[in-house]
Amino acid sequence: MESKKIIQVEEKVPFKLLVPLSIQHMFAMFGASVLVPFVFGINPAIVLFMNGIGTLLFIFITKGKAPAYLGSSFAFLAPAGIVISKWGYEYALGGFVAVGFCGCLLALIIYRFGSDWINVVLPPAAMGPVVALIGLELAGTAAANAGLKDEVMNPKNVTVFLATLLTAVIGSVVFRKFLSVIPILIAIIVGYVAALFCGIVDFAEVGSAAWFSLPNFMLPKFKWEAIVIILPVLLVIASEHIGHQIVTGKVVGRNLLKEPGLHRSLFADNFSTMISGFIGSVPTTTYGENIGVMAMTKVYSVYVIGGAAVLSIICSFVGKMTTLISTIPGPVIGGISFLLYGMIGASGIRILVEAQVDYGKSRNMAMTSVIFVTGLSGISVQFGSVSLSGMVLACVVGMLMGLMFFILDKLKLTNDRED
Repeated sequence: MESKKIIQVEEKVPFKLLVPLSIQHMFAMFGASVLVPFVFGINPAIVLFMNGIGTLLFIFITKGKAPAYLGSSFAFLAPAGIVISKWGYEYALGGFVAVGFCGCLLALIIYRFGSDWINVVLPPAAMGPVVALIGLELAGTAAANAGLKDEVMNPKNVTVFLATLLTAVIGSVVFRKFLSVIPILIAIIVGYVAALFCGIVDFAEVGSAAWFSLPNFMLPKFKWEAIVIILPVLLVIASEHIGHQIVTGKVVGRNLLKEPGLHRSLFADNFSTMISGFIGSVPTTTYGENIGVMAMTKVYSVYVIGGAAVLSIICSFVGKMTTLISTIPGPVIGGISFLLYGMIGASGIRILVEAQVDYGKSRNMAMTSVIFVTGLSGISVQFGSVSLSGMVLACVVGMLMGLMFFILDKLKLTNDRED
């Protein structure tokens, strides 16, 4: 620990280190993950339960070789909102099951035909900016959580935000030994204490919350119209998943698309979404916040991720604990997100650097430029009830450009192709 030793994916962690490292991961995902059930109007306990179960399933299916924490997916908000308003939440659950099932079929197709096509449609000049956009497009969310986009900024929010962010940044470079691997957890604690001093923590709901309670399980109902509305989201979550696996692979120094394989991780992700729909929870996805934690702490152990999953399951049955954690104010979450989202963006730049992308070639300059502008411009393309924007739209544009250049190369029409 003294030299901030890298803890690799398969390495076991002593229990005295496992607990705080797992808590750190759980806190990192908590704020975003419980927001989705609040939007849908359901109890977040069932979501915390499925996040834990889904993460453990993901670790098992990927043979413990792909560290990832599964949290609530935001991709389903718009189409699921339409279904809920028309027919109710149970029919949205049916749509979640259908999307998860089709995603599993897509994983089987990739198992049959391989994932080498990704290198064709998303070469480094395209993949770098796509990965960078995963973090960069969330920058506004981090600022909004911190209260920095309010018309009149509250000095208390700014104080808590700065206390959290500075602790995380300074701690990441000055903390030593064990403290060097939990700067995020320490920053959250410091930010929470600062929020208490500033008087922006509300404990009103903690006292009335039950100590122990069962998550609200619910069975899905199926309607073809509801499934058709939600099913196109599969394109969004598949693109998001590929991007997350590539950036995670860069963080841990492994090609996760080859081992354990994109087919395994994509199957695990969608299988978790399918199970979520069967028990009343929201769809799951690999979380950028936890990728950021790994990038910062250099702790990649799946045992730590699994520990966070177990803690999430425990929290789902302890009402007061869930409610207490939910009192962490926005400026604390915003301060942590500022750093974590930025580190994901930096991982995209790292892809460009390590691949030694030659921007003397017109195609590389064109791909990177168009993808960045597409992702950051706010452009939105509507297909029925599904809206493609940000990183997902940029990924689709990048794939189309990659495919176009591939065809032009085959026809020997390009002026910079390599023999």
